[in-house]
Amino acid sequence: MKLLYITIACCFLGLSACQQPEKSNSQSVEIQGTSHYLPPYFEDNARLEKITKAFPVADNIFKDFATQNHYPSIAYGIIADGKLIHSGIAGNSNLEKKQAPTTKTLYRIASMSKSFTAMAILKLRDEGKLHLQDPAHLYIPELKNIKYLTSDAPAITIQQLLTMSAGFPEDNPWGDRQLEDTDQELIDLINSGISFSNAPGLSYEYSNLGFALLGNIITRVSGISYQQYITDNIMKPLGMNDSKWEYTEIPSEQLALGYHWVNEQWQEEPILHDGAFGAMGGLFCSIEDFSKYVAFHLSAWPPRNDPENGPVKRSTIREMHQVWRINDNSPGTNQFGPFSYGYAYGLGWRRDARGIVRISHSGGLPGYGSEWRILPDYGIGIVSFSNRRYGSPGFANDQVIDTLITLAGLKPRTLPPSKILEQRKTELMKLFPDWSESPELFADNFYLDKTLVLRKSEINAIFENAGAIKAVGPITPFNQLRGIFEIQCEKKKVSVFFTLTPENNPLIQQLNLRVID
Repeated sequence: MKLLYITIACCFLGLSACQQPEKSNSQSVEIQGTSHYLPPYFEDNARLEKITKAFPVADNIFKDFATQNHYPSIAYGIIADGKLIHSGIAGNSNLEKKQAPTTKTLYRIASMSKSFTAMAILKLRDEGKLHLQDPAHLYIPELKNIKYLTSDAPAITIQQLLTMSAGFPEDNPWGDRQLEDTDQELIDLINSGISFSNAPGLSYEYSNLGFALLGNIITRVSGISYQQYITDNIMKPLGMNDSKWEYTEIPSEQLALGYHWVNEQWQEEPILHDGAFGAMGGLFCSIEDFSKYVAFHLSAWPPRNDPENGPVKRSTIREMHQVWRINDNSPGTNQFGPFSYGYAYGLGWRRDARGIVRISHSGGLPGYGSEWRILPDYGIGIVSFSNRRYGSPGFANDQVIDTLITLAGLKPRTLPPSKILEQRKTELMKLFPDWSESPELFADNFYLDKTLVLRKSEINAIFENAGAIKAVGPITPFNQLRGIFEIQCEKKKVSVFFTLTPENNPLIQQLNLRVID
């Protein structure tokens, strides 16, 4: 395809003032603000019905995966549009009693607990009780005396604990065995000295210790245990009434026991009690309960003007979903090509070659494995639990979510054009093909970057090449103040891109036209 590019952009030509038409002093009109905002939406009104038709395939994926990987049991749920729309179970949550799980059976979700801890920290931040850039030693004074790797190392901040960048070493095998440590044992660990693998703030390294410290901060700032704070201020408001921190509080018929596959047979794993390290991985949840949590995360998207109705603000949830620290091993690759990934606040972040953003976290402990993920732009999430040692069902979740997208033909939300984009498009069309000055439409840089004479000459050349205007296509917005549309001409098409200023009455600051054969 041959292209003729004519770019009318910000490239200062050093032209004299006499070549620059004066800008009109026309009164600006307020056209931005919440009353004019239109949120992205799903164009397909039948999307849930299409997803439903794919459930039998999803069930087979999970059950085959559980069988092939020797899972005593698996429980899973698919969440969309604010609710659990499908769930399934297979196997036994108690092998000795041959007890089948239900969607109310509680599994230890391991490191999936971290996002609850992160959310609690952010809730306290929103309430003005701490700041993410605060040194952690302001809340845990014992940290004041730790010896860093280098003499010029900065003090660890709360944000560095949240983003796995405090300089602590990766500690999965060790941290998993510390769940029932007491608060005093955590403080004794600090007082005895901490070994660092790096200086704080330089790189990502997965740290259970960091989230144990966040739990301690929640306890000290709130005046109650972090478990109670999270239960009262996050889980109960979401209706998560069955979830527990201590396994002895769970009725035996509701508890999934953990197992280890050794020498072709099952061995029951001992369950550690709740303790100081539970903030990194101690919570027990059911599919029904956790689905409410998934739905709450999904409800934060897209930004909109609806009333707030959650335990934390929607903007706070979206803040949790932003990547704050790129993983040192990024990019990775999968069947779709390379993808970037990193750590957010108690959550993993990934963008693949298709442009799909995934927010997720897995969990693994002796006796348990779990994973959940959401695709915010697609409004869908999935969660699955198993009771096999480190038996993460993330691969099955991956297969199911991609299957749902494919079979249901799911598309991300569509951003409607803002009122101001539509208005500026209409006004621009009045200037094609015979360009006129129209200073009321253009920012003060516009004719400084290229004079009226040059612009008229270039635009005339475009339409001489393309021919008479026959039809104008719809505008495709990139955001509220930038978009693109096509003009169908007699001989060729003209692509029109423009972007507006941040002023109260946004004016055109850049305009690019492209002729397409």
